[in-house]
Amino acid sequence: MDTESCLQIIKALSNETRLHIMRWLQTPDEHFGPQNLPANGEFDGGVCVGAIQERSGLTQSVISGYLATMQKAGLLESRRYGQWTYYRRNAETIDQFLAQLRIEL
Repeated sequence: MDTESCLQIIKALSNETRLHIMRWLQTPDEHFGPQNLPANGEFDGGVCVGAIQERSGLTQSVISGYLATMQKAGLLESRRYGQWTYYRRNAETIDQFLAQLRIEL
């Protein structure tokens, strides 16, 4: 992971709500309960945008913007099922970020 990617992640995590979202998605069942993913949907840990928005107490447009920022930084993956979009943590990018942070710091 290069320095620019690291900085993009740090900027994404510098917002308190975005940091909370990452924490909530670490244990989604605990924070959001079971999600109604389609039976053929293989997206374990995915949480619907509406559930994230409800937990945060912010408007859907704000949460959508936050999720887009986090996805652009590589922190989240998304999957769309019909009209619903689900998000989950991107463990691979998070691991790379933490490894790079250990090197940089």
